[in-house]
Amino acid sequence: MKTIKIAVVGLGKMGLLHASILNTMPNVEIVALCDKSFILRKLVKRLFKSAQVVDDVEKLAGLDLNSVYVTTPIPSHFPIVKNLLTDHIATSIFVEKTLTSSWEKSKELCELARTVAGVNMVGYMKRFSVTFLTVKKMLTQNILGDLISFDAYAYSSDFSNVQPGSKKSTLRGGVLSDLGSHVIDLALWYFNEFEVKSAFSKSIVDQEGEDSVDFKVKKFDLEGTIHASWCMDNYRMPNFGLNITGHDGTLKVNDYTVELNLRNEAPQKWYKHDLNDHVNYLLGDSEYYREDETYIKSILNNGKADPSFLDASKVDQIIDLVRKEAKKIVA
Repeated sequence: MKTIKIAVVGLGKMGLLHASILNTMPNVEIVALCDKSFILRKLVKRLFKSAQVVDDVEKLAGLDLNSVYVTTPIPSHFPIVKNLLTDHIATSIFVEKTLTSSWEKSKELCELARTVAGVNMVGYMKRFSVTFLTVKKMLTQNILGDLISFDAYAYSSDFSNVQPGSKKSTLRGGVLSDLGSHVIDLALWYFNEFEVKSAFSKSIVDQEGEDSVDFKVKKFDLEGTIHASWCMDNYRMPNFGLNITGHDGTLKVNDYTVELNLRNEAPQKWYKHDLNDHVNYLLGDSEYYREDETYIKSILNNGKADPSFLDASKVDQIIDLVRKEAKKIVA
């Protein structure tokens, strides 16, 4: 089998995580690493001795790359990916979520990627968690019958004790793009497209920021609510989940458990370790390995990887619509 030659752009936490996982996989070679920070470049040169380490994306040209991972801050995704594709630096691109900072920019990248014969993927890794995968299979089997409603949430305590007036939350681009995008992607994966009916956005830490968002969606007879906040107490680690109600019962899923309650049947509960949560190399959560493995196999097999740029652009569309509809409240 051929060797996939990869470069990683952006050497923060996610860039180093993906590079380290990819470095354990057969048929993968980390050819180059790119970051503007001299300190980070010096660090990774010690960790990846055979890789070229550069300070600019344009210096990746001519390295005969098969793929590039883009793990830089969200506002930089659009120009970097556009440059990679238009300059033919690589045909296959993996981008950490969200695809871009707006639906318009994401649509442009989708069209550009469509003209290039490569694989594109966006890092919504919750699709590769065994708990959320299990619920996807159950919904595909129509285990709940006709769906009635769902309630999705993304919570963390990242800014629960931050003093009002701090700019720390604003620098991360808002809770919708950060935490909320994961459950928006899961909801779209489970239920396909839906319409935003109403939205409320709350500024808690910074009056210009977006720290807590609640919005309602609808698809025919299915109604849903989505909540995202990084100012919740007692969420040391981010927590994502959905509670789904159908005609024949309910499903509850989060990062750690799946609960199924069907009419006239005993309740069932599965923990993450019950669901074959095994990977070849564990760094971070197991879903990161599955995500990267899926992407690499798609390149090797000339296939398609999900979530693709097109899938991810639908998340950006929902985020744009929610921000447009949101009535802002300053706490």
